[in-house]
Amino acid sequence: MEHLTVQANGAAFHVARIGAGPPLLLLHGWPEFWLTWKPVMTRLAGRFTLIAPDLRGFGDSDKPDGPAYGPDQHADDMLALLDALGIEKAGIVGHDVGGAVMQPLARKAPERIAGLFFFDFVYPGIGPRMAAPDRLNHIWYQSFHQMEMAPALVGASRESCRTYIGHFLRNWSHRQDAFDDVLDAFTDNFMKGGNLAGGFAHYRAAHAARVKMMQGQAPQLAPIAVPTCVRWAEHDPLFPYAWTDRLGETFTTLDLQMFGNVGHFPHREDPDRAAVEISGFFDRINWR
Repeated sequence: MEHLTVQANGAAFHVARIGAGPPLLLLHGWPEFWLTWKPVMTRLAGRFTLIAPDLRGFGDSDKPDGPAYGPDQHADDMLALLDALGIEKAGIVGHDVGGAVMQPLARKAPERIAGLFFFDFVYPGIGPRMAAPDRLNHIWYQSFHQMEMAPALVGASRESCRTYIGHFLRNWSHRQDAFDDVLDAFTDNFMKGGNLAGGFAHYRAAHAARVKMMQGQAPQLAPIAVPTCVRWAEHDPLFPYAWTDRLGETFTTLDLQMFGNVGHFPHREDPDRAAVEISGFFDRINWR
């Protein structure tokens, strides 16, 4: 695994890279950073060049100048990162926050993208379902992360940070030991200066758009025509599989299937199958 610091869009980005072949850009979610992709990266290194950046605010990348940094800004960062790496076109793989970034990325520069591969993520068709009364206990953290005191409370000690981050990694997983071997590394990552606030900044930036979505007032955007594959977890407690029913309104060329026997993190819970699904999609669209 090669680790780089790349200057792009006025910031320094930490990037992990491995393999040879057509490039795939891997975009992590919260509470994650590049390391979440390592099991998939090692399995695909003989077929692709795997590029896993820490998004701005996360890991060892620079932190946002202001309190909020959302999908549109991350998309600009990733286009600049591809430029800095000399990559004209790439396949994009993403999850959670990464999936939110992929949508404006595909609208801004579809010619730069060979195909989009998503695990579970937020898209406009979820609509008011996210705020239904029976879902409120699942999304409380999105409000908490916008509070000024949140980074100080979570980061008050290493143990408080480990408890908080570990709660989501375990409880959003169906295979609850999926992150046990890296929980200390994840804790150390989020204890680095600015990383809790940097990750929480996404929720501030995305708040207004999510409220509009939950009110059923999401703006009507042109559908994305880039070839798209979605493998949505069977047991995601955060984003139920039933919420895939309107994906066809956002993606015109859609390959959707359930990813069985996993929770919110298919790439960590079953990296063997995740690697097969990713490789199979990019083979089908001739990204080779």
